[in-house]
Amino acid sequence: MFAFPLTVIQRTSLGADVKAVLALIAEHGVAGVVVGEPLEMSGKIGAAVLRTRVFTDALRLQYGGELIFVDERFSTVEAERVLLSADTSRARRKQVVDKVAASVILQQHLERKKA
Repeated sequence: MFAFPLTVIQRTSLGADVKAVLALIAEHGVAGVVVGEPLEMSGKIGAAVLRTRVFTDALRLQYGGELIFVDERFSTVEAERVLLSADTSRARRKQVVDKVAASVILQQHLERKKA
């Protein structure tokens, strides 16, 4: 299986963000949601993880499916590497790096699940 980027949701408010994710879940018949967990480089939980958990706690109140957390520490670096190897322009990389990083996170989950 291969992961492909779908979209990037621009953050606005907690309620609107949850609503946007729930709409994608419904539209695509999602059975589980893979969430990038932005651990600190040391592997410790920091402020970014706590912000992510506020979001996932709000999502969990309205979504009965599985939430799967994946370490995302090197996903943006990997996305940049992929985009550079594809000879993507700097402007285009800036536009799509979040989408590609999300697909890297999902691909990591799929490979771990397969193993």
